[in-house]
Amino acid sequence: MSKPLSATPASDVAFTPAVKAIQSARGSREAYAAQERRGGFRTDIDDRLSGFLADVDTAYLATANADGQPYAQHRGGPRGFIRVVADQTLGFVDFAGNRQYITTGNLGDNQKAFLFLMDYARARRIKIWGRARVVPGSADLLARLMPEGYRAQVEQVILFTVDAWDSNCPQHIPRKVDAAAAAEAIARLEARITDLEAENARLKHAKP
Repeated sequence: MSKPLSATPASDVAFTPAVKAIQSARGSREAYAAQERRGGFRTDIDDRLSGFLADVDTAYLATANADGQPYAQHRGGPRGFIRVVADQTLGFVDFAGNRQYITTGNLGDNQKAFLFLMDYARARRIKIWGRARVVPGSADLLARLMPEGYRAQVEQVILFTVDAWDSNCPQHIPRKVDAAAAAEAIARLEARITDLEAENARLKHAKP
């Protein structure tokens, strides 16, 4: 059963009156108004989003301090390091870094946050608006969130409550190949070349 539509579309998290005015001036307002009539951006963590997260090994987490000063920081780990922990909540282990703690401090003042997820190999991107909080890495959370076999120092855990999310078109996304995937493909080609060279040598020395 589908959820009733809210009086305020989820896309209003990004489409402020100022943004809508610019959309109207530049001719895109009606397309987004139609989306708003359907409820705006997605709000549930559905199979599409969870499947995308399973492939993600890098993300950008944006926060702002009490004065509104923005800050974006890279977060990474093995594929699937961002995981679904509840109906509307994502979580990931925050590994030790340069110890500036800007994101941590910002979230102490202002829980509003934004996740930008990129998949360069497949030219896909997803934007997630919500609220984030920093919590200690309890044994239960680490059992659920710590990537198996990943050697990194745990600093804390970040839990991200999803308010809305949307996907972008693939325009202008540069196609970049993952280093591990490229190394695996090269290894397969090198093995095949070795086999062909050995077969060629056998054929050369075979009696007519």
